[in-house]
Amino acid sequence: MLLAVVGPSGAGKDTLMGLARARLAGDARFRFVQRAITRPAEAGGEAHRALDAAAFEAERAADAFALWWGAHGLSYGIPRDIEADIALRRVVVANLSRAVLAEAAARYPLRVLNITAPVAVLAARLAARGREDAADIAARLAREATLPPGLDVATVTNDTTPEDGAARVIEALSRAAEDARRS
Repeated sequence: MLLAVVGPSGAGKDTLMGLARARLAGDARFRFVQRAITRPAEAGGEAHRALDAAAFEAERAADAFALWWGAHGLSYGIPRDIEADIALRRVVVANLSRAVLAEAAARYPLRVLNITAPVAVLAARLAARGREDAADIAARLAREATLPPGLDVATVTNDTTPEDGAARVIEALSRAAEDARRS
């Protein structure tokens, strides 16, 4: 099963997934995918496989990506080798764009893990980052990002401590592993 992690900026996706990955290290039921991104490794954010635009395009042309998309002026890709893990009924956990969810659902058994938080919490976290002014934060929060209809969605609200949020994520991942095993 492909478990697509999505959610608004400030929801704490990277924090919760990092904690879950650490706690589930060595658990063969799960594979946490490292995305290829056309962003330098030293740019910060998630740990990713940094590619320049030409290398990304070469891999895309060679059909090396199971899914790929562009966003925020960057290109993102998920490696094709996830298909072997899915065939073995492992849960492949990947941070995806909402823009590729319908394609992912058409190609793979898919569950979406929507990590979110109340608007006030999102606003406070975005402000604490210091990347945007108040008007930009308000505009970002006003954009309603909807999911395509008909998807299997589990939602985790990250509104307390990172440890509590990670425990909720691990519960959702464990349910996905049980469902993948039964399929």
